[in-house]
Parts: sequence; structure tokens; C-alpha cells
Amino acid sequence: MSNFFKDNHDLLFQFENLRIDDIVASRERNFEEAQEHPDAPINAEDAMDSYRRVLEVLGDIAGEFVAPRAPEVDKEGAHFENGRVRFAAGTAEALERLSQAGVMGMTLPREFGGLNFPVTIYAMGIEMISRGDASLMNIFGLQDIAETIHHFADIEIQRQYLPRFCSGEGTGAMALTEPDAGSDLQAVQTRAYQDANGQWRLSGVKRFITNGSGDVLLVLARSEEGTVDARGLSLFVCERDGVQVRRIENKLGLHGSPTCEIQFNDTPCQLVGERKRGLITYVMSLMNGARLAVSAQALGIAQAAYAEAFKYAHEREQFGKTIHRFPAVAEMLINMKVNIETSRSLLYATAKAVDTRDELERQLNRAKALGQPFKELNDRLKQATRVAAFLTPFCKYTTTELANQICYDAIQIHGGTGFMQEFNVERHYRDVRVTNIYEGTSQLQIVAAMGGAVSGVLDLILDQYEAETYRGELRPLHQKLIEIRNRCKECREYLLKKNDTAYQELRAHDLVELYGSVYLGCLVLNEAKISEKKLLVAKKYIGDSYAKSLMHVEQIVNGFDTMLVDMDKFVTAV
Repeated sequence: MSNFFKDNHDLLFQFENLRIDDIVASRERNFEEAQEHPDAPINAEDAMDSYRRVLEVLGDIAGEFVAPRAPEVDKEGAHFENGRVRFAAGTAEALERLSQAGVMGMTLPREFGGLNFPVTIYAMGIEMISRGDASLMNIFGLQDIAETIHHFADIEIQRQYLPRFCSGEGTGAMALTEPDAGSDLQAVQTRAYQDANGQWRLSGVKRFITNGSGDVLLVLARSEEGTVDARGLSLFVCERDGVQVRRIENKLGLHGSPTCEIQFNDTPCQLVGERKRGLITYVMSLMNGARLAVSAQALGIAQAAYAEAFKYAHEREQFGKTIHRFPAVAEMLINMKVNIETSRSLLYATAKAVDTRDELERQLNRAKALGQPFKELNDRLKQATRVAAFLTPFCKYTTTELANQICYDAIQIHGGTGFMQEFNVERHYRDVRVTNIYEGTSQLQIVAAMGGAVSGVLDLILDQYEAETYRGELRPLHQKLIEIRNRCKECREYLLKKNDTAYQELRAHDLVELYGSVYLGCLVLNEAKISEKKLLVAKKYIGDSYAKSLMHVEQIVNGFDTMLVDMDKFVTAV
């Protein structure tokens, strides 16, 4: 029997040390929800018990039902027949199980049939589902589409669509990318217009749409004629029946998830929120949620790959002993384990930051509605928004890059057998590759995080960590983090003084990694205070970060800065 919640001791550690009582109380309106909904918790302890029970159910489904069917789902893939998309049998069966378990609307309010769970708990669910079958996550993990409708659409649209998401009757897709508008979404050309009766309609083509055959589509389209930038874009919701699926893509991985090219032929739709705010407000919110989900997806795949590599290394004998006893293999396994646990620490710290921001926004709106003072709440919300805006791209960048390395190493440990399709690591390697590409490439995540690194958005948090007292073996680790932070400050000042935008962009990844490593080092150091098992993780991560910080400083202060002006001399056609 395999339960992906109960058998993952590090995930259990994260859950048991979440400390989200304030988030839970706010989300439950100080537990007034219990007066209207019998299944709502009466206090924080009751809520955590509810979260645990649901995660155990999800862990059981992921381990016992989803994972065993994943190889066949990968082999069968999604089908495209007569203009319609059909899921692989294992995918359809898994979605039915998840719908029966009532987990298809985890973060949505109970009034629509949802569970009203925090994003942090939802992310744990995504990690486990992704460990079972990463392609299934691309359907289960699109609950952010429903959350966007809940957050920005009017109540009539919410009532029309949200119950369908919660029941599992409908799945969703976000239709953003176009053949000539990939990362540059402000170049979107799909047209939205009103007919003679005032009905909004869509015309155009979208490409690379995850679950593009979904029942409900959120579509970014140009609603303002004559515009060429983001200010002319609005967000719309429409039904699948009015959309033509032209084909599904033949992909490297995630075969169970249909990625579609779709066409809108005067498709009727409804405006979500206000005109002109489609990209600037709504899609950016949607994509940040998706980036957190992809981080959890990558972590789940990495966990699955590590489990396969660990098992193989302890069974495979060469030269009279199992290969995990060879130092080179042992070091790879240790690095994989440390990278998974530090990624998990970062993921759930980021998820809590997002939950904190969301709950402060809810509290602010309640205070305004009741005519209460809200300046302090507004100030806290601004700071929480800045923190989440840095951590989300940093988490996506870090987690997906490490997951790719972990899956690479998992195949290396398997040797030639890992290259064969009979072994799961081959599938994990293919599935993980897109995680540092879609929902914004790693390079775009660095761009998104750079502003926070330069402005020192986490400095108040880091000041608190720096002021804490550490004893024993934790003390020298704390001192190393202080030294890394001082180096980071010097690099930040150097880049600002240099006042060279091109050079700053060239060295952005060095500064972001340097700054983020201090924060992540503080996270794992404090976990080592709680658990002796985490001491080894803290030693390894902080020691490695200390060594890497020297490289980052050297790159920033003495880096090769003629690359951009001399590029044509180096990059020539073959």
C-alpha cells in the first residue's frame, strides 16, 4: 500500500510545521463559516485535522490509483478524433476518482461546493498528484482558472461556472499563447468584439493551450480596436462548444495532458471583470497562481524520480556491492535529497506568503465594506504583495531548475537502463523538461524577481532571522548566511553604482540566486532548530550556497561584460 502523503516524511514535516493559524482564521472569517456550513471547522485545530484527512485521501488516490496507471497513460496519451479530444482511459478514471473525493474545487468557497482550503494545502495536493502522474496535474492543477473567475468575475458568472468546477463536471483551460505571441502576451491578436445585440464574441487562434479541450476557457483577447499593447487586452470566459480544436500537439512529455491549437469562430463569450485589465491585472494574477502550481508539479516529479533512483541504487550490484555505496553515486543521491527538501521548504514558504497576501486583501475589503479604518491593513498588504511577487518567480525558477537536474541524475544513476522506456525515470525526465519553460521560462522568472532582489524586498524578514540566536552546530551556519548576505549587499550596490541596464540584466540570475539563497538558507536553518534530521540538510545547503556565493560575486564584480557589444563576433551561423 502506498500513500503519497503518509509515506513522505518531509511533506509531513512541512504540514505539521505550517503555522498558518492566522491564515486559517481569516479564511474562515474567524470561524463564522461554521454557522452557515456544517462541514466548516470550528477552530484552527479542527481545520488542520480536516486538511490532513483530505490530504490523506489525495495521497491514497495518487499512490494507489494514479501512479500505477501513469505508464499506460503515457503510452496511450490523449486522443484527437473527429475534431474532439478524448483522455486516456487512466486519466478519465483518475478524474472520476478525484471528483468523487470532492477535491476539484479545493480553494473555492463552500457556497459553490468548494472546500475553502488555503493555497498552501492545495499546493500539497498538486505535489502528490504530480508525483503520481505529472500529466494529470495539468488538469487537476488548473483550479486557478476557477479561482480567477471567483476573484474577478461578477456573481452571475461565478454562479454559472464555479459549481461545475467543484463537482468535477467541468475542466478548464487558460487560452493565452498564440503563434506570434508566446512570452510576449501584449502582442496577442485574438479579437474580441460586440455584435449588434451587444454579445461579446471571439475570433482568432490560440496555440500550445494546456487542456485546450477543457469545458470552460479563459481567453485573453484584444477588445480595443487600434491598440497594440497590453492596455487593449481584456479577459473573457467561454464554453468549449463554441471553440474548434484544430489539433493536439505531439509532445516530448506529459502525454496524458492534451495541448491544443484552438480556433475561435465568432465564439460567444462573457467579459470577466473590466475591459483593458485582462493582461495587466487578471492574467498576471492567473499566471502567478499557475507558476506556484508548476513549482509543485516539478517537485512532485522530482520526488518520484528520486524514489526510483534510490530504490535502484540500493538494488543494483556492481563489482560486488550495491552502487549506492560508491561515493560518486552516494553524493548524487545526497544532492537529490537536499535539493528536494530545500525546494519543498521554499515552495510552502512561498505558498504561505501567497496565502498571507490573499487573506490581507480579504480583510482589507471587509474593513472597507464595514467602514472601518484600513490604513494599517493596506500597508501590510502592500508589503505582503511585494514579498509574494518576489518569492513566486524565485520559487518557480529554483524548483523547476533543480527538478530538471534531479531527473537528469536519476537517469544517470540507472545507467543505460534509465534510457529505456520500461523504467519510470525515462518518463519523469521527459515530463519535467517543460516545467522550466511553460508559465514563463526560467529567464523570465529571473526578470520578474530581479526588482525584488535589487530593492531588498525580503530585508525586513532577513533582519529578523539575522537577529535570532543560534547555538551549537547551527551558530557557524548562521554566520555563513550573514556573510553571504553581506556579499549580496555589496553586489547590489555594485550593480546600482554601475548603472548599466544591459549588464544588470546579464547578471540578474547571479543576484537573484545570491539573494534568494540567503532566504532559503534561513528557512532550512530554522527547520534544523526543530528537527535534528534537518541539520544535515542545513549544513549541505548552506555550505554549498556559501561556495556558490563566491562565484556569484566574482561574476557580478569581475564578470565578462563585453558579451553584449561583441555578440556578433562570437555567435555566427554554422
